[in-house]
Amino acid sequence: MPKILRIINRFNLGGPTFNAALLTKYLSPKYETLLVGGREEDSEESSKHILNELGVEGHLIDGMQRDVGLKHDREAYKNIKKIIHDFKPDIIHTHASKAGAIGRSAGIAYGKAKMVHTFHGHVFHSYFGRFKSSLYKNIERVLAMKTDQIIAISDRQKLELSRRYRICKGSKITVVPLGFELEKFHQDQDLKRKEFREQFLLEDDEIAVGIIGRLVPIKNHKLFIDAFKYSLDHTNKKIRGFIIGDGSERESLKQYSSELGIDFVNGDFSSQKKASLHFTSWIKGIDTVTAGLDIVALTSLNEGTPVSLIEAQAANKPIITTKVGGVTNTILPNQTALVKELEDHEGFKQSFLELIEDDLLRTKLSQNGWEHASNKFHYKRLVSDMDKVYQGLINGSKV
Repeated sequence: MPKILRIINRFNLGGPTFNAALLTKYLSPKYETLLVGGREEDSEESSKHILNELGVEGHLIDGMQRDVGLKHDREAYKNIKKIIHDFKPDIIHTHASKAGAIGRSAGIAYGKAKMVHTFHGHVFHSYFGRFKSSLYKNIERVLAMKTDQIIAISDRQKLELSRRYRICKGSKITVVPLGFELEKFHQDQDLKRKEFREQFLLEDDEIAVGIIGRLVPIKNHKLFIDAFKYSLDHTNKKIRGFIIGDGSERESLKQYSSELGIDFVNGDFSSQKKASLHFTSWIKGIDTVTAGLDIVALTSLNEGTPVSLIEAQAANKPIITTKVGGVTNTILPNQTALVKELEDHEGFKQSFLELIEDDLLRTKLSQNGWEHASNKFHYKRLVSDMDKVYQGLINGSKV
């Protein structure tokens, strides 16, 4: 059977790990897959429980880290070269930027495998200054020339890669949306909702608004806090906010909340203190979280395909989000989500408040979520699409 070497940045909780694990699991036994990646960072939640639930083994690569560093990157490169030499893959499939740069470089040196790379997002704007952004674009252009198939996770991302950033021609890019096991977000919602709301002392008439993701600058959590504060000041409804996740911005976001006069508390499911805003850190049972929330928000400066919005729709939760990256390919504007331009902070705050105030609007945005998410982002569709990509490469035909 064909051998696939699948390389991801890190075994942290997020879209790349979910998809790499699902592809490894459900493309077997048609393909023999070796899944490798770096260790999660201290501020990230490990995805080991995801691999365990699927019965998938992930092999750690020493040196593979998020930040660029000559010593660690060289170590990761040497380790991947050895893995390639020992495993002798027919296809090397890299996921996300760091794995794509180091993994494809090692694959090019090997020269005997077809190369596939998935852009789960990109770092071409809002991450770095102009010089670094330009440097990374040039690196990606060189790597793309040696890559047999580029995978974009949305139509918008394909246009960005081919036209806006000119990474490669559009004919070299195939769109394969992300895929997930979504049933758990749709099932047993009443029970999960009760569990979440009891743990956080939420009353039946309190509206819970949450944002889920890493606490890093690109996620722009200050806009969420601004909108939440605006709503606290302008509604008679009882509302509670939840920031689910962790990262480098945690302390600064707590300080910002204090400056705005928002009472908050740190605590996970074991917390028995009630406050307007909860910093929960990571919670593994995100299906319980989405069941307990009434509104899910996203405020990012840049996104590939936001997993939290897919899961929110699978749970039939109304969404308020910024219009960035692949967001509009993920949701249905005005059908499952309210979407505001990134620069329109006032409009975002107004729509945030509107969603809290208008019970009928929340109900309307809840009705189409499951159907949309399950049709477009189910793992069975992902597996079928990727199988076609691999077969095209093995048989010498283009997808």
